[in-house]
Amino acid sequence: MLKTGATTAIGLILGKSAMGQALARPQAELAQDEPFWAALRAHYRTDNRFINLENGFYCFQPDTILDAQVANIRAINGEASHYMRTKLDADVLKVRGRVARLAGCPVEELVVTRNTTESLDTIINGIDWKPGDEAVMATQDYGSMIDMFALQARRHGMINRIVEVPLHPNSDTEIVDVYRAALTDRTRLLMVSHIVGGTGQVLPVKAICAMAHARGVPVMVDGAHSFAHLDFAIPDLGCDYYGASLHKWLSAPLGLGLLWVRRDRIPALWPMFGDASMADDDIRKLNHRGTHPIHSDLTLATAIAFHETIGAQRKLARLRHLQSYWTGKVSALPNVRLNTPADPARTCAIANVGVEGIAPAQLAATLMDQYGIYTVAIDRGTVQGVRVTPQLYTSIAELDALVAALRAIARRA
Repeated sequence: MLKTGATTAIGLILGKSAMGQALARPQAELAQDEPFWAALRAHYRTDNRFINLENGFYCFQPDTILDAQVANIRAINGEASHYMRTKLDADVLKVRGRVARLAGCPVEELVVTRNTTESLDTIINGIDWKPGDEAVMATQDYGSMIDMFALQARRHGMINRIVEVPLHPNSDTEIVDVYRAALTDRTRLLMVSHIVGGTGQVLPVKAICAMAHARGVPVMVDGAHSFAHLDFAIPDLGCDYYGASLHKWLSAPLGLGLLWVRRDRIPALWPMFGDASMADDDIRKLNHRGTHPIHSDLTLATAIAFHETIGAQRKLARLRHLQSYWTGKVSALPNVRLNTPADPARTCAIANVGVEGIAPAQLAATLMDQYGIYTVAIDRGTVQGVRVTPQLYTSIAELDALVAALRAIARRA
């Protein structure tokens, strides 16, 4: 019923026959069909006070999903404790199953969390670290996970080895070798981003996992920006642990994520909260929920239906088109540098751009204050620029405004 509702909602905007005809067209052609995406944009109600190109932190919900969440809030509020005591567990299992089908994994290996940080920090904290144990990660990885590794170093005496991933690699081998060189006989975990959050670079996760496993090292993947953005099944990556946020590219309600753990890795992990009712090999031991806002979880079915109605490959093609459209126009501008690979296979929606002589925070402020364009400053390692993250509702006119702004700013630099 929810999937039908999502399809109908989009159909009402585009017209059912027009929608069917549009979705039947070749993906590359549909990706550049501006009337189609303009019609879909009407489903995303922004306040239009500024051009939002920072959807990588949180992409707000289209009306279909928001309406479903409000309905779920009212339903749960009306039944209150009776629902929580009699129906909660069965509904949570259904939600997990729905997310697991989208992820391409068994439900016994997946739980719904609040976000990527909670998911991956659960793994980092759950390993029985010993003094001298080592973990490997990159400068470009998300700060919350690096902070959790630093906490384990303080607490247990383990060692963190931080590498620098090249911004413009010539091959997958170049990236794999960076991680390979950091592994030792004491390495107990390698963390790698599927899509580097600050630059949008897609890393060759499967090749990295194969290399690490050959050395006996398990791999934890930060999928905050890859889930419902790229088209893949989690087990096919070859990793051991995977965490993602669902309020980013799936446009689910704020405060939802997922944690996937390969089944044979579950027993060795220590949970953050004690729960005597869960067996050591039950992934739910890592997901003590308490009085969790279940109405958000219930809305995941609608978010997934909306995503699947558009289609993962169509979505991917449109997002790649949006990124290549604006980066292609600024890449040769004087004083402008792109901190994202030019190879389309190594990127998708996200890209990072800097202007010589202008600090990232200043560039972000100038874009917002003078041009009404919202981005986010990234100043980490070799990356100095602003992250630009369009979404399906982003228009070509908005990207043209970004190009014009960058051209003017670079000219003054």
